[in-house]
Amino acid sequence: MFTRNVAEGIHRIEHAYVNTYLVEDDGGLAIIDAGLPGMWPELSRAVRELGYGPGSVSALVLTHAHFDHVGSAAKIRREFRTPILVHDDDRYIAAHPYRYEHENNRFLYPVRYPASIPYLGAMTLAGALNVRGVTDVHSLGEDTGSTLPGSPRIIHTPGHTAGHVALHYPDRGVLICGDSLVTLNPYTGTKGPQIVSGAATANSPEALRSLELLAATGAPTLLTGHGEPWTGGAEAAVEQALARGAS
Repeated sequence: MFTRNVAEGIHRIEHAYVNTYLVEDDGGLAIIDAGLPGMWPELSRAVRELGYGPGSVSALVLTHAHFDHVGSAAKIRREFRTPILVHDDDRYIAAHPYRYEHENNRFLYPVRYPASIPYLGAMTLAGALNVRGVTDVHSLGEDTGSTLPGSPRIIHTPGHTAGHVALHYPDRGVLICGDSLVTLNPYTGTKGPQIVSGAATANSPEALRSLELLAATGAPTLLTGHGEPWTGGAEAAVEQALARGAS
């Protein structure tokens, strides 16, 4: 599903309960996260509908390098000749999307949380078990934002992965959170602001501490890696996520 202008100049693609964002300004277009392989036809079509093509997509920015955020990265790189940016601490995962640290056995979650089955099933059908890694990546750091469409502030938010980042667009009142905070947890099927379960999170205590960095932005709108946009403000979202804790 392609939704234009979920915030000023920011468009959302949702496929199999995974979100990708397209950020425009006068300088071009950036893709934030690459979803699963099954997202590619819709992603490619959306980019072209916005008037972009090979050589004109400024960057693919990975908030982190888990398989459900890297799924279409290789095709984006090949088809649009787009550089891929990722935090140095997630370079290894970008190359090996299934070799990531996590606290809990992910295979137990459908048993403990049957509500997760439709979400995990949809992700599997969208190619979650068939993701190619990428090695031709560039470093994403705090000084990188000024070179990207929308000039976001890059915020290092470790916990979900060591190299997780969020992107803050102060002039648009928007924070793209990736999986540092989500409004749908695919591993439990629960909705509302929270961190992702230990099935996919490397360090839940650190992830909870990183939420304070999100709250400090004061952003009115949060765009997450999974789930619907949150328009109740960063502080309220973080308050709810902290109250819910780890799963």
